[in-house]
Amino acid sequence: MKTAHDLVEAAKKGIQEIPVEQADDAISNADLLLDVRDPDEYRISHIPGAVNISRGMLEFKFTNDPALENRDMKIVCYCKTSGRAALSAKALKEMGYMHVLSIAGGFDAWQEAGKPVAQPELPSFD
Repeated sequence: MKTAHDLVEAAKKGIQEIPVEQADDAISNADLLLDVRDPDEYRISHIPGAVNISRGMLEFKFTNDPALENRDMKIVCYCKTSGRAALSAKALKEMGYMHVLSIAGGFDAWQEAGKPVAQPELPSFD
């Protein structure tokens, strides 16, 4: 019986992961920066410019949204630590998307590297 860890490790063998040091260049060349974390995680903070499509909805959203049908678009995806992003990149590759990258270490690595983070602006009650 396979575990989630086994599935992630298998996915990582079939995708292209990039180190966080190369993420800025990859993101600037991407057509889509994809945050596959859950919406609650995304709302707390995310990489600026990222679009949130959770791992659980990924295949459905990419199948049904005409804006996402171009299989030649360049996609960079990430999650918290890179497991869900690896599974997402593998799924997108199997769906025919040819240029999918995953950020190794995910959002945690991004933050640890001191990269910019978008956070919601809370209302002031002064």
